[in-house]
Amino acid sequence: MALPLAPPFITARFTPSQAAAPRRLIRARFISPSADARAPCFRRPYTSVLIVPTGVGAAVGGFAGDALPVARALASVAHCVISHPNVLNAAMLYWPMPNTLYVEGYALDRFAEGSWALQPVHQNKVGLVLDSGIEDDLRLRHLQVADAARASLGLPVVEYIVTDGPLEIKTWFDPKCGKSTGSVGNSDSLLRAVDTLVKHVDVNAVAVVARFPDDDPEDSDCYREGKGVDLLAGVEAIISHLIVKEFKIPAAHAPAVLPPPLSPLLCPRSAAEEIGYTFLPCVLAGLSNAPQYVMRRQRTLDSGCIVAGDVDSVILPNDSCGGDGTLAFARAVRKQKPLIITVQENETVLDDTPDKFGIESLNVRNYWEAIGVVAAHKAGVNPNALRRQGIDHLKSSGRLYSAHSSVPMPCAHPPAHEKVHIKQLARQV
Repeated sequence: MALPLAPPFITARFTPSQAAAPRRLIRARFISPSADARAPCFRRPYTSVLIVPTGVGAAVGGFAGDALPVARALASVAHCVISHPNVLNAAMLYWPMPNTLYVEGYALDRFAEGSWALQPVHQNKVGLVLDSGIEDDLRLRHLQVADAARASLGLPVVEYIVTDGPLEIKTWFDPKCGKSTGSVGNSDSLLRAVDTLVKHVDVNAVAVVARFPDDDPEDSDCYREGKGVDLLAGVEAIISHLIVKEFKIPAAHAPAVLPPPLSPLLCPRSAAEEIGYTFLPCVLAGLSNAPQYVMRRQRTLDSGCIVAGDVDSVILPNDSCGGDGTLAFARAVRKQKPLIITVQENETVLDDTPDKFGIESLNVRNYWEAIGVVAAHKAGVNPNALRRQGIDHLKSSGRLYSAHSSVPMPCAHPPAHEKVHIKQLARQV
């Protein structure tokens, strides 16, 4: 992985008076490092994946970027955090984290399977796609957001395009489990717009703003009060999946909706969507330096690419273990599988617990405990050693090794000659 590591020594510094002095060889001066400084020199960077599925009513991460504090805390412990827009987007709010990779959900699944790698970048050229179904005034608001991001944040948003037909978004709740889903009636128009930006403007990341139907007041009020499922999230994932699957570049979506009336019952977890006219700022910020996706079968990977084998831990809700990415991480065929940490407190409308899929996981109560487990795991400490009764007596494997062979033999009923040999050894002792 191409994450910068602190060197074990620091070169001597020049003072202004030395600048005019005759040039001479300056020998590196060794500094005795502390334990924290020494560790990165001998261990590879620690990478953690943070997943909160979209549109499933997660208690943490099911609203307006309310899992972002978890990502910020995790990023202070892990060297690298890989997460997705549902975690890192907070409508009008966002938080830059240099060691966090903004990876779209479909791409994250392919990464977990090992078919795609992640190539960190300094900057992407971001194109903006606007649904032609957006009203003129609302479209102007989004263009003003893009201009503000370019002028005030210096983000590389290079050009926008309007689709040649309305995208015709529809939303509903899945009657089987209650998660949000929907459809894009004119997906061909969306793909044509992205294709134009990719081929003629050479963008390598795409933000999409689609006109969503105005929420049913009952569903909207429930969500705004922090109780329901985000009706928009399911189709947002469908839109970004379509683009990433077709063009294999970073993509994310921001819905265009009319501002709702003020409500004194607004939940803090939903408030980020209430303080502006659009949800676009966080999307543009995330895409500006999102990693590029590299097909592992098509090219030799650069040294800076991150692959699934670099992942040390995966954190997700306890009842949301049925996703493609989670199953791929859990069933990886390699010696060092990532530690799967499931969070009990982050309940969703799903019922996909680890036991239903044969996933070996460490279940914790909340994200406080999850990040503590990551800190222990990163330090090479068995997390159970931090518990009062977490460590029991060392257990025997129930096998006895023969003195004549390195091949283990069953100890329940050893052959007669081995019984004699054991007695002889006992007398010698």
